[in-house]
Amino acid sequence: MARYVFITGGVVSSLGKGLAAAALGAVLQARGFKVRLRKLDPYINVDPGLMSPYQHGEVYVTDDGAETDLDLGHYERFTGVPTSRRDNVTTGKLYLDIITKERRGDYLGATVQVIPHVTDAIKAFIRDGNEDVDVVVAEIGGTVGDIEGLPFFEAIRQLGNELGRERAAFIHLTLVPYITSAGELKTKPTQHSVKELRSIGIQPDIVLCRSDREIPEDERRKIALFCNVRPARVIQALDASNIYAVPAQYHAEGLDREVLSVFGIKDAPEPDLTHWHQVSHAYAHPEGTVRIAVVGKYVEIQDAYKSLREALDHGGIANNVHVEPEWIASEVFEAPDAIHRLEGVHGILVPGGFGERGAEGKIAAARFAREHLVPYFGICFGMQMAVIEVARHLAGLDGASSTEFGPCEHPVVGLLTEWMGPAGLEIRRAGGDLGGTMRLGAYEAVLRSGSRIAEIYGATRISERHRHRYEVNMEYRGVLEDAGLKVSGVSPDGLLPETVEIPDHPWFVGVQFHPELKSRPFDPHPLFASFIKAAVDQMRLV
Repeated sequence: MARYVFITGGVVSSLGKGLAAAALGAVLQARGFKVRLRKLDPYINVDPGLMSPYQHGEVYVTDDGAETDLDLGHYERFTGVPTSRRDNVTTGKLYLDIITKERRGDYLGATVQVIPHVTDAIKAFIRDGNEDVDVVVAEIGGTVGDIEGLPFFEAIRQLGNELGRERAAFIHLTLVPYITSAGELKTKPTQHSVKELRSIGIQPDIVLCRSDREIPEDERRKIALFCNVRPARVIQALDASNIYAVPAQYHAEGLDREVLSVFGIKDAPEPDLTHWHQVSHAYAHPEGTVRIAVVGKYVEIQDAYKSLREALDHGGIANNVHVEPEWIASEVFEAPDAIHRLEGVHGILVPGGFGERGAEGKIAAARFAREHLVPYFGICFGMQMAVIEVARHLAGLDGASSTEFGPCEHPVVGLLTEWMGPAGLEIRRAGGDLGGTMRLGAYEAVLRSGSRIAEIYGATRISERHRHRYEVNMEYRGVLEDAGLKVSGVSPDGLLPETVEIPDHPWFVGVQFHPELKSRPFDPHPLFASFIKAAVDQMRLV
């Protein structure tokens, strides 16, 4: 019978609830428990698929095609447990389902209310599908006191009562700031945050205190006294040297021990965190540094590329080097004299994106990589921009572009209107709804035997996650291949291009999917491991 850990946040946002949930899940997993992690988001969007990266960061895509919160990426990378659309819910999704039922007549004339209908839906989401799980870690997005979060807090309050004391644990993550002018840490924000939580009926079992320095015992005792918890359950969450050190750090502070104590579990085996120590050590003690130019549209907000940043680190760990990304806004390269900024980098990566803004800069970056023999990795939009670059400058197709940017003479990239999905033929039309209508989730690809990418994977049939609305136009395959750009991977029916490469280039690969979503610290994605290896070789040449 599953036990439940509810993680809430207070004082300020961005304290790291997702990382705390993932790290706790990893340590409990290392103790032999089967875990599942879930995220509940109070915003009214049905999912984050149409939210700006500047507001929400990365959209994480699951195998079953759900567009979810980026914290699900942390969950997968730290536990290795695949997430699905059943692991992330929003207020918008809940209300959409409830209103649909109301219109259908499912409530039999009842007045539909937040309590019990919305709270019951939240509780059902949390408890669904946990028959074979030992511990479910449920993270509540936002901060206690946010008006939109109230139904979620009420739901977990009710669920805590229904489950009983040894099946529910509440962790509240707060900030203990250091006031420089006073020269001391301040516990009052934590006290007020817990008071706010208790006012809605939730008494935290554990207070997890984020701080940039050690919290003295006296201060922890004060927090325990005012927050009505045992001193041992006031746990400091200090800044870590790297995120891979967090599971071992939380274990050393006793977080997992106290969670198990809440559950009345006293005989659980100690966790084997050897792999986490090894990964953290490898990250902290590299044998060199490679510089990777990441030419993107949203580089001011690195959360927009959260999985990408992690996958680069995993590639660095695989090659015993530190990866130093140089985040460059693609619009910079629309000025002809700016391309010199790419001189001296050891690799160029152009990630996914949408819209015309900055596209010409990405095309310029792809051209620089091709002409200067710098390793190039184009992901999704980055692959499409590389195709346009080759079409223009090698195939002689003046005016080659994407229909995403408007009508063009040579639409080497066009709107994807039909494809075979898991449920059969899927059809999209220009002017239709934008939400949830891309090619989303895991799809298989067939790689050409003997190609570079087949050699990297060590296989000719792969499955990767997609999130895109436009495709390279296969009508131009012949002219592109005659120009030197080979289509080395296609969909199983042969209709959709999945990968391209330039065989006589040191490393020039484009993929329509998002490999960063499946990279793990213990299992770096082969494309990122190979790309960083090529960057290391480039470093030795420079």
